[in-house]
Amino acid sequence: MGIMMTKNKRSKLKPQMKKLKLIAIIAVTITSLISCGGGISKQPANAEGFGAIEKEIKNKFGDNAYYTDLAITYNKSIGNIIGVTVTNNPESLKMGQWNSTQGSWKQNSEISLEVPKGSKAADFMFQLNEKINLTKLGELVEKSSLQLSNKQKIKNPELYMAFVKFPNNGDITKAEYTVMLKPENGGTTFTFFYKLNGELIKMDN
Repeated sequence: MGIMMTKNKRSKLKPQMKKLKLIAIIAVTITSLISCGGGISKQPANAEGFGAIEKEIKNKFGDNAYYTDLAITYNKSIGNIIGVTVTNNPESLKMGQWNSTQGSWKQNSEISLEVPKGSKAADFMFQLNEKINLTKLGELVEKSSLQLSNKQKIKNPELYMAFVKFPNNGDITKAEYTVMLKPENGGTTFTFFYKLNGELIKMDN
């Protein structure tokens, strides 16, 4: 059994819908944005840039925050969009869905959690530390980009989305990094799946 997430009037969310809902929130943010800014939105899609994004996330939510979703989406017009589902108190069974667009953080919703009897909510979440971190994710974006350039002969592939895929049952051994890249001028999206140690699981296109 895994964690169950409910939103607003406690309408239940299917676990497989969490990532889709996060992507949908990011899409709404893109279409509604009218302000301008910089900061983490301008960080490059590499180990150093993603490390800077992690630092900003920790500045916002604390070094010991817990997450169930964390995604970085790139949009040419406005740069990086950071989406997280986060809490500082797992046992409260409450989490917030937040986005950062052009350096401005906004909470989109609050989620209530249900966990199996006898379990701790923290067992179904991850933290940003040596096991899971954005520096490693950024490194894998670089690795994926280089592979597309060398093997697929795609010049200047750009980031579409990179995220931590954390299993609903909390089994960290099954957690993955996912990197999605596309050609600079549009076209097929290439998706890379990696183990936490950086080993490539597969590539889809």
